[in-house]
Amino acid sequence: MDRRRKPARIAQVIREMNVDVLALQEVDNQPGDDVESMQLEYLSDVLEMAAVPGLRMIRRTGEYGNAILTRFPILAVRRHDLSFPLCEPRGAIDVHLDVYGRTVRVIAAHLGLRRRERRFQWQRVLEAVASEKDIPTCVLGDMNEWYRGAQTLKEAHAVFGEPPAPPAFPSFLPLLALTRIWVRPPEAIVAIEAHRSSLAKVASDHLPVRATIDVRRLGGVENVKRGAGLWALGSGQKEQRR
Repeated sequence: MDRRRKPARIAQVIREMNVDVLALQEVDNQPGDDVESMQLEYLSDVLEMAAVPGLRMIRRTGEYGNAILTRFPILAVRRHDLSFPLCEPRGAIDVHLDVYGRTVRVIAAHLGLRRRERRFQWQRVLEAVASEKDIPTCVLGDMNEWYRGAQTLKEAHAVFGEPPAPPAFPSFLPLLALTRIWVRPPEAIVAIEAHRSSLAKVASDHLPVRATIDVRRLGGVENVKRGAGLWALGSGQKEQRR
């Protein structure tokens, strides 16, 4: 919000959140001599988290789009093309993670600005979710849906239930719940809240949103390692465009 581009500041906000899985939007990966020029590699390195790129937009200077960072072992990665005609390319990252011995599916997306575009993209996401009904699943990201009665949200709630959706945009005066986190089964959710630190309010125009999940409520308890309990899932910070 101060018109400055500082990946190191984004990294500090992520440290404040203390999450195990994070969905990022608007990650800019452009070559350069600066240690922070390749943002995804930089964040992965300084945070000691594995990175899964889902970068969709190719610019003259590099790639741009969404990504996942995680502390959990990555079992599988898929990418779904959500691009809509005459709109900028978009996609969803679909990963299987080993969460304390339990396979958990995480789908991260950044939907478009137009209603028809979002409807198309959400249908593709739901088709992906339906392909694996027996795996605990989290869907999260910037859904760009500000109308509470939107069909996309109704369909999401029909599949996942209706979890809390704290307003997180704009960061200086959060009024809209554009960033969403859904979990199936919904009873695994302990809390969902916007991270409202003073640094987060400046580092991006969106506040990050953090979910606390009890892995023991995901099912398959016999497969969960002894001592495992809560884990944190976040969707947030968007780097400012140049």
